[in-house]
Amino acid sequence: MSGEALAGPGGYGIDPTVLRTFAAEVKEVHGLGCQLALVIGGGNIFRGLGGTEFGIDRATGDYMGMLATVINALALQAALEQGGVPTRVLSAIEIKEVAEPYIRRRATRHLEKGRVIIFAAGTGNPFFTTDTAASLRAMEIGAQIIFKATKVDGVYDSDPKKNPQAVRFDQLTYIDVLNRSLQVMDSTAVSLCMDNGLPILVFNMLRSGNIKRAVVGEKIGTLVHGGRAT
Repeated sequence: MSGEALAGPGGYGIDPTVLRTFAAEVKEVHGLGCQLALVIGGGNIFRGLGGTEFGIDRATGDYMGMLATVINALALQAALEQGGVPTRVLSAIEIKEVAEPYIRRRATRHLEKGRVIIFAAGTGNPFFTTDTAASLRAMEIGAQIIFKATKVDGVYDSDPKKNPQAVRFDQLTYIDVLNRSLQVMDSTAVSLCMDNGLPILVFNMLRSGNIKRAVVGEKIGTLVHGGRAT
């Protein structure tokens, strides 16, 4: 889940309406019996690369970005639990006062017990993005697919905000994404998904009902996989 999307129209911080809406949609999908693991970014608060603009070295900036994801994860946990959804935050950086440490077997056990889990603090290492963290955690827990919930309704051949003639793809292969440098996920994350045959669905999280549509198999967004592109 894009951290920036949580900011809503304000562009910074956490928009309460967006947070409640997303939590309500996750609750609905959880009610279908799905096992859900969420990874949330921190771009609405701090982006690691941004720190280099005012003298913060990349590693320190990335750690700051990881802490931003913990803030978002705790906010999302609170919103979900207010709706009656049992939720656990697992952090790659040990912050035992507010979140459980990430342990793979613990994560899978939470899923088996019907809890939604939120992975926070990325991989716990600098120089790796939230995208890579999502791909890695998906492999570790045996996920069937990655849903990349963003502010756009799929993957385009150019920036649709700058080019009104931009074309949206229904499907892409991993190789297409890498060769054309399309902004789906970073190359490390895409390569990891490709090596393990894990599909990626990119869709707009701000459109009401899209999470459920994705889960039940409706045709939305852009699917990235290993077959032929269309």
